[in-house]
Amino acid sequence: MSSDAPLQSLGESTAEAVERALQSVAPGAARVGSIVVGGGSEQAAEQAVQGLAMPAVCADVSYIDGVTGGNVFLLPVEGARRLAATMMGAEPSEAVEGAELTELELSAVGEAMNQMMSAAALATAGVLGQEVEIAPPKISVITTEAEAAEMLRASAAPHVLTTSYTVADVSARLVQLVPNAFVVRMDRALDAQTTEYTSAPLGAALRAVPVRVWAELGRARMPAGTSLDLPTGSVVELDREVEDPVDLYVDGLHFATGRLRVAEDGSLQLQVETVVGLHNGVAAAEPAPEDEPAAAAESAPEDEPAAAAESAPEDEPAAAAEPAPQDEPAPADEPEVAEAATAPEGASQAEPESPTQSTEV
Repeated sequence: MSSDAPLQSLGESTAEAVERALQSVAPGAARVGSIVVGGGSEQAAEQAVQGLAMPAVCADVSYIDGVTGGNVFLLPVEGARRLAATMMGAEPSEAVEGAELTELELSAVGEAMNQMMSAAALATAGVLGQEVEIAPPKISVITTEAEAAEMLRASAAPHVLTTSYTVADVSARLVQLVPNAFVVRMDRALDAQTTEYTSAPLGAALRAVPVRVWAELGRARMPAGTSLDLPTGSVVELDREVEDPVDLYVDGLHFATGRLRVAEDGSLQLQVETVVGLHNGVAAAEPAPEDEPAAAAESAPEDEPAAAAESAPEDEPAAAAEPAPQDEPAPADEPEVAEAATAPEGASQAEPESPTQSTEV
């Protein structure tokens, strides 16, 4: 796989995360534009800032987990002034043009940029499949394109991603300085997500291991302060419609989608409709995103009644996990099942599997 594919995936994921962060602090004030995959910082630095109005407020965040690179967000002063006005409840047009940023305006823009950089780091961690450590953002004012380009070149990053934004009708840029180590990790993560298995990936010994299963109803994003101030009885709007399918996760992997059902006893169940990456009867699960909290209905512990994500007993309708087709032969790595089925009547029968085992692939 070429390096452009993981870089493009990183750029798209980060662009959406930063846009959501901007919308949370200034609704309707920002939208994302094009994403450009460039070469090293030495060659792509000038192109990344070309045509950007100066002076500009700069938020610079560096990676600190042993690799070079980071994220740089550049917002012209005029856009920063309008963004600050929007954050303080005023109209962007009410901002005084040509004036220097006040301490209050710079503080408001700095807070918005902190949230954007945190969102960018979480998006990067989601693509990599592991946590990314970053230093605290450095907020400064860049006066010329040459100064901005020199700052980017100093990072010596081998890959540069440039994403254009419009913030309060002013053009802005997010420049991602990506180290080679990230490209290798992203390449492996993308390969793992698209792998199709032609035989059962689990051996007989692993099939008996209990796994945690839950159904995700939907998600929502909000500032940390808003979540802490939610009073009892608040209604949080999720990103799903009532008729949308529910996602099923197995130990953090997006395994299937389905529909919620209500059993005769009033408990919730999940009827599986689609298994992610199903190939020859075996699923290649996708990793669950880790960059935001999930509103989920988790399966109950083993000592509690079965939850919606677990399959119901055979005498109950709408089992959550689809049984294998009857005409499909038993897997070669489960000889115990075949032996139990052909045992004489006088022989002791094998104990039924636990509810947690019924969700296994």
